[in-house]
Amino acid sequence: MDPVTVPQLTAALIGADRRRTARPALVEIVRAAAAPGDLLSRALASWETSPGDPFRAAELAELLAARAASRPGLTEELRLWVLAATPRADDSVHANTLGGTARISGAVLQSRDIHGGVHIHSAEPAGPPRGPVPRQLLPVPADFGGRDSDLRALEALRRETADGPAPAPLRVVISGPAGVGKTTLASHWLTGLAGNCPDGQLYTDLRGHSPTGGPAAPGEVLGQFLRAFGSTHIPSGLDEQAALWRSVTAGLRIAVLLDNALSAAQVRPLLPGSASSLVVVTSRRRLTGLVVDGAVFHHVEPLRPEAAVALLTSRVGAHRVGQEPEAARRVAALCAGLPLAVSVAAARMAARPRQSLTVMAAALDRDAGSRLEPLRAEGSGAVRTALDESYRTLPADVARAYRCLGTQPVTVFDSTVAAAACGTSRAEAERVLDDLVEVNLLEDLTPDPVGGGERYRFHDLIRAHADDLAGREDSPADRDAAVRRVVDVYLAAATAAEALLTPSHRTLRRDYVFPPAHPVTFADSRAALQWLDGERLHLMAVLRAAAGREWHDAVWQLTDAMWPLFLRLRPYDLWTEAHGIGLDSACRAGDRTAEKRMLTSGGAGLRNDGRHDEAAEWFGRSLELARQDGDVRAEAQALHGLGQSLRLAGHLERAIPHLTRALELREEIGYRRGAALTRLVLGDIAQARGRPHEAVTLLTAAREALLAESDAYDAARALAFLGRAHARAHGDPAAAEELLHRAHEEFLAAGSVHWQARVLEFLGQTAAEGGDTEKAGDHYERSLALYAPVSSQDARRLAARLQSLHPGGPSRRNR
Repeated sequence: MDPVTVPQLTAALIGADRRRTARPALVEIVRAAAAPGDLLSRALASWETSPGDPFRAAELAELLAARAASRPGLTEELRLWVLAATPRADDSVHANTLGGTARISGAVLQSRDIHGGVHIHSAEPAGPPRGPVPRQLLPVPADFGGRDSDLRALEALRRETADGPAPAPLRVVISGPAGVGKTTLASHWLTGLAGNCPDGQLYTDLRGHSPTGGPAAPGEVLGQFLRAFGSTHIPSGLDEQAALWRSVTAGLRIAVLLDNALSAAQVRPLLPGSASSLVVVTSRRRLTGLVVDGAVFHHVEPLRPEAAVALLTSRVGAHRVGQEPEAARRVAALCAGLPLAVSVAAARMAARPRQSLTVMAAALDRDAGSRLEPLRAEGSGAVRTALDESYRTLPADVARAYRCLGTQPVTVFDSTVAAAACGTSRAEAERVLDDLVEVNLLEDLTPDPVGGGERYRFHDLIRAHADDLAGREDSPADRDAAVRRVVDVYLAAATAAEALLTPSHRTLRRDYVFPPAHPVTFADSRAALQWLDGERLHLMAVLRAAAGREWHDAVWQLTDAMWPLFLRLRPYDLWTEAHGIGLDSACRAGDRTAEKRMLTSGGAGLRNDGRHDEAAEWFGRSLELARQDGDVRAEAQALHGLGQSLRLAGHLERAIPHLTRALELREEIGYRRGAALTRLVLGDIAQARGRPHEAVTLLTAAREALLAESDAYDAARALAFLGRAHARAHGDPAAAEELLHRAHEEFLAAGSVHWQARVLEFLGQTAAEGGDTEKAGDHYERSLALYAPVSSQDARRLAARLQSLHPGGPSRRNR
């Protein structure tokens, strides 16, 4: 019997406020299942005293799902209750009720109330569509071994949690020295548990000891995880991101591998919200601070001598080891039992089949006191020794590629980036990449999901080794050139995506020190947006690296080229950070045009993030510069942004003069799309001021002009506002609803979750104004279900609208 899901329960709990019979029935079910004072009983009391609160509903739903997982009878009761309580579009006249035992879903006809032993079985309604189940764990070497005792210990920890009195998340910290094989051990263990994680297995490298770029920020990782589960609207604040992550994962059976963590604070926001989740954290530190989060700990020791020899044998062959067993044991000992060191040394020997193991042992022994002392202090001196010996035997071109790649700000790269870093052809880059993989200096990852090509990455110790060698053997000019070539590749690719996705924005110059010999191209706008989405973190890493080297023109130009990423996907944290960096660089470069662009584009990010006062300040600075320069188009842009910021802050009368002047200027210079966007905002303000006829005129003109300019997204926005204005101007709810439904379909096609929710809210307002409170409630609840995971502010507004549907009697929230 399939369980009732947390999203199903949450939707039903929200809908229970609309049905007099639904709430008491659930109270009886929960009280029978709860123990006095336990979490479930407390969540029930909280939900009863805060009706209509979506967050209380989500909390109760998660606890109910967890309790039902071990009680089939409770699952059946909840299934029946969900079917009776979930709002439907066609039950506004009468809320049907069912008594008895039933399991009903799908196409079912019911006429008013039914009581008795009713048994009707059908397929359950499908949940929201999701992409493929994420399976992100790194591949495990075929010769993995020597870790049986570690695997038994980890399994014992898992069974201890699984056998507890109630479901509880398992959080395991695997610690040990660098190169000891923590990641491989964790990946092997979790790969074997795939059947226990039907909802997915996630992986991220937290870069706790990365030589460049620094540790990953929790918000960076949360965005990656949320997108893996289909979230398209990621909040900007870390607290909201973490709350959304817990909501999305509530009730899911998933595993998460947080690799290479630096601190408990870095890990804590990334913990999922499901009692059925399994989180494994690997770190060189013990991270005892996670004990307060219920973590258990396992320390990984170096391989025993016999296991290290077995790993060496699997890599170089039993025949060679059998001929020189003592030398093999000496090599294993000099590698200190660290699998990474053994693997690097073995790859070196495998590449030279005629070289004896005795020679290799002597070389390792000779270099035991080699450099890179900071890594030696972390227990990786054996790795350094093995790396030095492997590097010494590389051909000159492969050695140079190793150093060039070690200096880069990106942690994962393909042959295009490698070719740029090395200043070679792609074919040459692919050859040296294969050589580096062959000697275990580079990891070959899964193919790129967007481009389809192979991707590569360094272990962080190997990357540190390569970067250190570059600092010793290459000139500063050569190192800067290797990084600048990669910056220019990313700038060119982002600019190509910008030209496809937002051609009207693609107006400022691009300067390349090294014009890419192999520019990235895109088949269509969809592929361009996918690339921007998948590369967003690398784009930010490249941006920060360019800023650190004071390549000011490259910084503001890359920020400008990333505009469609910010506009379409709304990563507000990256949007505001990038424009802060870009604005500083534009000022330092003394480029007034770039400074104005950074101010208006960055102001839009602040405005959309709800930081209206800061946005108004940025637009005001841009306006001042535009007037000083006599730049009419920039002046109109700043006025529009300033007016829109004031409107969103609730200052309607102050907004109108700015927008009116922006419209005049845009019409004077023939900027039709810009004029249409300003009319759209003025139409919205006219509605808010109670002037629906004026709003209809403005919005109709805006819609027609935006369609003529092939701006489908903003044309849909105009249609949504037009539907609301039409209802008020003509008193025709049916015609208004038709317009709003069309707008909803256009936003579904565009994939805009925020505007889908907004249009549903408009539909609810239209129904409420027409006196149909039941239909209004249905629309508000559907809107709330979209808003709740991504915007607490919007969710509270929708909850208040539900409360207001019955101001003269018992509220919907208290039924």
